[in-house]
Amino acid sequence: MLELNNVKKTFFPGTPNEVQALRGISMKLEDGCFAAIIGTNGSGKSTSLNAVAGSFMVDSGQIHLDGHDITKWPEYRRASLIGRVFQNPFAGTAAEMTIAENIVLSMRRGKTRGLGLALNRRIREEIKERIRPLNMGLETRIDNPIGTLSGGQRQALTLLMATWLRPKLLLLDEHTAALDPKSAAQVAVLTKEIIEREKLTALMVTHSMQQAVQLPHRIIMMHKGQIVEDIYGERKARVKVADLMNAFDRVRRRDLFDASVAEQVLPQFA
Repeated sequence: MLELNNVKKTFFPGTPNEVQALRGISMKLEDGCFAAIIGTNGSGKSTSLNAVAGSFMVDSGQIHLDGHDITKWPEYRRASLIGRVFQNPFAGTAAEMTIAENIVLSMRRGKTRGLGLALNRRIREEIKERIRPLNMGLETRIDNPIGTLSGGQRQALTLLMATWLRPKLLLLDEHTAALDPKSAAQVAVLTKEIIEREKLTALMVTHSMQQAVQLPHRIIMMHKGQIVEDIYGERKARVKVADLMNAFDRVRRRDLFDASVAEQVLPQFA
């Protein structure tokens, strides 16, 4: 289970560039829950994922994962519990290494690195068997450098690598955004299949309202560093893309109303 309790983060505090990126967010993801975070640019979506991953230390609040208080854990230590797929299909892999070598490194996450015993015949066969369900023909190319693959193929393998050891949490940071539509749809389907098959707990940031409706069990909408909508259960089962767009419009109208009120009220106290 993942739990965030009143997590806050401000970048460049006390300067003209100050940004209150997270304003006390709290959420709880039960084991096996697949949630998507949506929101406008600057809403705090990716910042939330980075806070969980340990890309920076939060200013206050607590982050718990699988019964551990990981709030002060450095990123490398959290990697033993967390799998992650980035937006860039060329991140998270070593282009000059083969498919098999990259996968072996992912198999040894949290352990002493090394390829010596890992690439024996048994492991090579296991790699082929795990790759075959991707339906990309890559099981016959495991000795090819991973850098020679297309973005969609590479992102599918990165997803497989991130989930190889069944992490306690899978983080997906707009992992289909840089792909062409066909590849994005293929990786989205693979994402849902792997998460459901392995019963993973997952948190996905996406700009795709279609993916938010179709893939996860739960939709969390953020705005200005806060959670403004949390859609799950029967409501999630009924939600449509148009409903999410209407929710965005409500948030924008509220902002316009607040700004209008401020313009009318503040001059009285000037």
